[in-house]
Amino acid sequence: MSEEMILIQGGSFLMGTDSEEGFPKDREGPATRVTVKDFYIDPFTVTNEEFLRFFLDTGYITEAEKFGSSAVFYKLIADPDERAAYRSLPGTKWWLEVPGASWRKPEGKNSDIKDRMDHPVVHVSRNDALAYCKWAGKRLPTEAEWEYAARGGHEQKRFAWGDDLYQDDKIHVNIWQGEFPVQNTEEDGYLGTAPVKTFEPNDYGLYQTAGNVWEWCLNPGGIALDMFTKKSSEDFYKENSNHSKDEYGLRWGSFLCHASYCYRYRVAGRNSNTGDSSTSNMGFRCVKDA
Repeated sequence: MSEEMILIQGGSFLMGTDSEEGFPKDREGPATRVTVKDFYIDPFTVTNEEFLRFFLDTGYITEAEKFGSSAVFYKLIADPDERAAYRSLPGTKWWLEVPGASWRKPEGKNSDIKDRMDHPVVHVSRNDALAYCKWAGKRLPTEAEWEYAARGGHEQKRFAWGDDLYQDDKIHVNIWQGEFPVQNTEEDGYLGTAPVKTFEPNDYGLYQTAGNVWEWCLNPGGIALDMFTKKSSEDFYKENSNHSKDEYGLRWGSFLCHASYCYRYRVAGRNSNTGDSSTSNMGFRCVKDA
């Protein structure tokens, strides 16, 4: 299992933002005061090594494996001839439907995770994440819990470390640099995922509090922020622990986020997808009640 979980002392905070730099459809605002109870959270996302232990213990087959394919960012496929053979997903030519792509073969049948055991597991649906959490005796976080922990005590800052992307003239987050989706300068050192303990943790000890991979949450993704003032994490858990094709919350952005396209690596940034979806930039971390 992962390193010792971090106890997050509950409290009240302003969730979301009143800034206009987000996306209206994401319902990032208005900033809403929300209270969360004490909870424990993993310091980093579930890794390939951890998910492998889950598989070896249970024999669990992910939804991508059952479907026989998953979505892979086109630049992660090394052979241009292979790229040409894969179907682009509607409206996003940079996403390819790759037969055989799964958590064990992130770029398709000729790839593996042998040298990426400390990277976040990807190509896992929310339903897959729920199965892992049940095995581990944990659960997924609500968006409120996630944002409260990700902020590291810094209320209404753009990022966990402040308002500026760069610190000491260096970038400290795995996102896209350059012109999306044509050129990535890889200033952060990575085209795809980075090891889960890359860069400094936030002030609560959480790693990768922006970028790297999107992280699944418990609650529906289309709800207004003020819903979190009316429901507890227990309510969201009871109502949303079943498998569903509804859209659910995703947080933290990914290595593909760029201000020109997907400026969702801000702490207030939100996204959502159906519970059975999987891609090469979606993972998860776990929490449990204190």
